[in-house]
Formats: sequence, C-alpha cells, structure tokens
Amino acid sequence: MKKLTAAVAIATSMMAGFSIADTVKIGYVTTLTTPAAIIGQDMQNGVNLAMKHLGGKAGSHDLEVIFADDGFAPDTGKQVTDRLVKQDNVDIVAGYIWSHVLLASRKSVLDNDKFLIISNAGPSPAAGKLCHEDQFSVGVQNDLGPMAMGDQMNAAGVKKLYIMAPNYAAGKDMVKGVERTFKGEIVGKDLTKWGKDAQLDFSAELAKAKASGAEAIWVFYPGAAAGAFIKQYQQAGLSESMPLYTSFTIDAISLPKLQAAGFTAALGSQTTQIWDPTIDTAENKKFVADFRAEYGHYPSYYGAQAYDTIKAIAAAVEAADGAKDRDAFRAAFKSVNYDSVRGEYSYGNNNFPIQNLYLREFVEGSDGIWTSKIVGTVYEPGQDTYASQCKLK
Repeated sequence: MKKLTAAVAIATSMMAGFSIADTVKIGYVTTLTTPAAIIGQDMQNGVNLAMKHLGGKAGSHDLEVIFADDGFAPDTGKQVTDRLVKQDNVDIVAGYIWSHVLLASRKSVLDNDKFLIISNAGPSPAAGKLCHEDQFSVGVQNDLGPMAMGDQMNAAGVKKLYIMAPNYAAGKDMVKGVERTFKGEIVGKDLTKWGKDAQLDFSAELAKAKASGAEAIWVFYPGAAAGAFIKQYQQAGLSESMPLYTSFTIDAISLPKLQAAGFTAALGSQTTQIWDPTIDTAENKKFVADFRAEYGHYPSYYGAQAYDTIKAIAAAVEAADGAKDRDAFRAAFKSVNYDSVRGEYSYGNNNFPIQNLYLREFVEGSDGIWTSKIVGTVYEPGQDTYASQCKLK
C-alpha cells in the first residue's frame, strides 16, 4: 500500500506541473547585465509591448511575467531558471538569447514539468536529439539562417569565402550552416574567444582574411562584438574588396551606433532572417510603429521574437481555456493560432518553426535612419536539418 501511495503521489506530481489557472505565470530569462544586456533589453521591451497590447490578459486569464537575468553565463542562467521553477513556481519558462545558457538550463524546466518556450536560442541538440514535447521555439534553429546565407552567396557568384564566428555552441552551429550549403572554397576560418571576456580585437583575423584571396567574408558576431567587428572591417579597408555577409550581427540594436560612428561599411551588406521591420502585415506594422513610439528606435529581431513569444503563449492559454491536461496546451501552441509579426509559419515534428527566410539588406531609410529592407526570399519556407534526429512525431 505504501508503494502504491508513493507511485500515485509521483504520478500526480508529474501531471501537476501545468494547469491553466486564473493567473498564468511566465518566467522570462534574458540578459539584463553585462554589455550583452543591450540585446536583453530589446527582448524585455518586446515582452512588455506584447503585454501592453494584450492588456495583460489571455482571454479570461491574467498573465504575469517575471524577468530573470542570466548574466550572460550558463551557470547563472541555470540558477535563475531553478529559482523561477522552484521558488516562483512559474507555469512557463520562456526567453533565452544564448545557446550555451539554454543548454545549461533546459533540464531544470523540463524535468519539473514546466513548458519551455524559446525566444531566440536555437542550438542543434535542442532541435534534434534533445527535442521535447514540452519545448517549443518561437525563433529559428541556429543553422538555418546561415544555410540560407550560403545559398545566397552561391547565387551571388562567391567562389572563395572567409568565415569568422565566436567559439561557442551557436557559433559552431552557424558555421556548420554556411559550410553545409556554400559550394565554393572556404579559404580561412576563425573561431574566436567568447563569453564575458570575449575577444573584440579582430585585427589579426582580418589581416589573415585580407591575405587569403577571399572574395567575401561571412561573420556571426552578436551584441557588442558586432560594432567592434564592423569598425575594424571598415578601418582595414576590406569593404572595398571583400563584400560582407552576416548572420545575427547587424541589426536594429547595432545600426544606430554604427550610423553615429559613420561606419558605412554596414550599408549594402546582407543577412538572412525570419523577420524584417518592412514585412507588410497589419500586425507587423502596428508592432514596429508602437515599438518605435515607445522606445525611440526600430525593434530588432530579438525584440520581435520576444513579442511573438508572449503573443503565442497568450493565444495558446486562451485556446486551451479550462483544460486540465497538458496535451490541450501543447496542441494549442503548436497550432500557431495568432498573428505573428513575421507572417504565417508552422511547426515541424521537433517543435521548431518551419518558416520563410528572407534576404535583408541594410540601407539608409527615407527618413535618413539606417535600417533594413527585404530584397528577396531565400527559403519559402525552410526547415532545419535536425528534425530527422528528433524522436517526436
């Protein structure tokens, strides 16, 4: 009898991890300190704007968001995730910029039967062997954008390429993405130090690139590293001889600073992304206009993905209203029944989006402010290559 009681208690505990109560609590993990906080702030702004547009409600349910600072470190990320799950008793944990922070934190969420909704990080294991029925992405798997960039460089006639990225989980995924589709010769590759003491002096690597005979350079440098790289790329005079292609490097966060500093090498460079401020839908127009009015600048794709995260959660909570089982929320979330700022998308078996990948070019807008515009669609739609490794159907 004691064994039976214990078994029932364990089973009940496992089922009790999520229920749609009057107030649904969302723990949102992002970076709010260190120089990387510039990205986290954009995500926080996206979350807050979504909450404002929703009136803090999901149908008849109240939404509560508790922000947590991962300090740009995996151990800190895990600690704050544990606190959200065990002390704050949130129903859903969302957010995460960095792949290494997500990989360190995800078990704390899933082992405690909470839902994990990823805004940005897209490490390959999470889309493949570490997929989980309670884990969803609202962003993009790391390899996919660089894969689209590789195909675009092929179309542009690039035959010799130099590659640079930070040496951590996302950087390695991004490099693999380019290497998977680029058909020319990769004449050089550097993976540079990352973290709180990340390498920001790229003079040696740029000298190697200049001497390599490369026709173009592709880089992935998010956050503060973006400005450092573009500055040194321009100062090295490479913009005249080696066109720049990027992934998650130039964005609405870095552009104002690049413009203020006169780093015109950013203009005309291209990237591939799932979202752009010029996507012509009513939802995106409202999001961009209200974000600019509220915060005084264009949103980045980080802010857009954070906004979509809250809107998607709210739609799933409302659709599963009154449900007592986890399956109803899973099904509601996977239906993607909300107006995303990127337009329509669907989910693969691994709970990562299948979506368009746009070719974006950085330009000076009609108002004189540097921004981006869509100049083509590379994948319509695109799916990551790791879905085949996922056990989910």
